[in-house]
Amino acid sequence: MMQGLLFPKANVITQTEGIKYAGSKLKLLGDIIRTAQELPGDSVWDAFSGTTRVSQALAKNGYRVISSDRSVWSEQFATCYLLNSHRRSYYRDLFQHLNALPPVDGWFSQHYGAETAYGDGGLKRPWQLKNTRKLDAIRSEIDRLHLSPTDKAVALTGLMLALDKVDSTLGHYVSYLRDWSPRSYNNLHLEIPNFTPYDGLHRAERGDVFDLVDKIQADIAYFDPPYGSNNEKMPPSRVRYDAYYHIWTTVCLNDRPELFGKANRRVDSSDSVSASVFEEFRRSPSGRFIAVEAIERLIRAVQCPYIILSYSSGGRATAGELMDLMSSYGRLLRVRKIDYRRNVMADMRWTNEWTKAISEPNKEFLFVMEKN
Repeated sequence: MMQGLLFPKANVITQTEGIKYAGSKLKLLGDIIRTAQELPGDSVWDAFSGTTRVSQALAKNGYRVISSDRSVWSEQFATCYLLNSHRRSYYRDLFQHLNALPPVDGWFSQHYGAETAYGDGGLKRPWQLKNTRKLDAIRSEIDRLHLSPTDKAVALTGLMLALDKVDSTLGHYVSYLRDWSPRSYNNLHLEIPNFTPYDGLHRAERGDVFDLVDKIQADIAYFDPPYGSNNEKMPPSRVRYDAYYHIWTTVCLNDRPELFGKANRRVDSSDSVSASVFEEFRRSPSGRFIAVEAIERLIRAVQCPYIILSYSSGGRATAGELMDLMSSYGRLLRVRKIDYRRNVMADMRWTNEWTKAISEPNKEFLFVMEKN
């Protein structure tokens, strides 16, 4: 593999775009990039890319990026921000056309829009009806235009970013606010995403990480798996990312799926269908947490010589378990505790430091290892 970045190391670039997301690493981008810069190599596999903020930042800092996720909406973000060779001005006419469409009553308005926050029958809705009517018109037109995959991804990304700015939620779509949020009164308006033109430097993949792990080679793997809570009393449905962000799947596919529940979730986002093994709260017959075993399986299989693993103090795995399994498959180079509220990043050197740190609420950690 080529050594040396496409651009020399300088000030870290962290300007990215994305939707509100419970797993977002927006405030940690600088720490993640600086940690990657301490390792040799110029290519990174971002294996749980989500809104692709980490992938975007890596690309802007000179890395060749392979962005992957199992979500269709994440694939659209990755295609928009990493695979586009056009300048933003290329999309000016398209976005003007989409914004000028007259609103219509359609499927999205029926299920996700309302004149009042409680909607018909007292059920809360995430958007005001004026904005779902625009959504119905724009989403139908995107399909009618038969855009190229990249152009469609840019249009869908612009639509999701616009919808995110006028919703009436706490940032997820398993429940909605009782009263309209101030931002929900604004009018839906699409803006061209602020992407950087690239020409074949990066890749975007969609699929389960275990289906991809044997096919992807890079210098560094960045893992930020979705992790379930370590609260034994918390039901698993509270931490399922597919449940939280089901609406973006529907916006991308426009497939009018079967819905259930007060939040009108997609049936295929139910826990029995969409649960990730990394969010699993139960133990296996061996007595270990299934989520920890999944992390070990991934570390064992990955072909990248260096691994950066993001993990939270609220996750199911313990410090000792993560340190032990990493040491079993290579050399643990460092562990970093990040308190992003105080803008502090510190290396952890001793197990007793870990024991104290892991009990602190809402701390993020970066494990850095070199595989054997």
